[in-house]
Amino acid sequence: MLAESPSLSSSVLLLNRLYMAVRVISARRAMSLVYQDTAEVVSVEDGKFLSYDFDDWVEVSEAKAAFEREEHDWIRTVRFQIAVPRIIRLLVFDKFPRVTVKLNRRNIFARDHNRCQYCGRRFATSELSLDHVIPRSRGGTTSWENMVCACMQCNVRKGGRVPKQAGMKLIVPPRRPHRSPVLTFKLSDSKYASWKQFLDYAYWNVELK
Repeated sequence: MLAESPSLSSSVLLLNRLYMAVRVISARRAMSLVYQDTAEVVSVEDGKFLSYDFDDWVEVSEAKAAFEREEHDWIRTVRFQIAVPRIIRLLVFDKFPRVTVKLNRRNIFARDHNRCQYCGRRFATSELSLDHVIPRSRGGTTSWENMVCACMQCNVRKGGRVPKQAGMKLIVPPRRPHRSPVLTFKLSDSKYASWKQFLDYAYWNVELK
């Protein structure tokens, strides 16, 4: 049904039936759920929540194409084009939000904003590495509180020592984030502003899927 498009990888916030954030999914997955009547589109317009099934959203997309084209990502099908919704809500499941944030490379880089925690400079992801503040050879754990983003030069300089021994100091002490750092990064983009009212509580630790 959907032609291949970069927009199919766009992020969509998934809510449960109680309007609680569950996770962030791809536009491809979101449109599949809406098309199967497993979910509905939720659009925040003038402070109100409006709900649309697939056919209604196709019609709404026609209007948006004329007046709000630059505000949306678009998917083309054989017969029509459709705007990627920012939010959808499950109609048949009461799945609840995750309660943990995954410890992985992407989330640590996002938590530290791609900034080396020793020299303070920002780098491209390809130029960064992960560093155990207390080296594993000295009993350091692989945990949120002991891992930071570090540039290659600082990582080599520190070596197998603790920061004090290497004459280095952490910019910000590492901590476990309350919610997905990647999600926090996305919320800085104005096109995801409608997500914020569903993510007011720190225990809504939404993961990207």
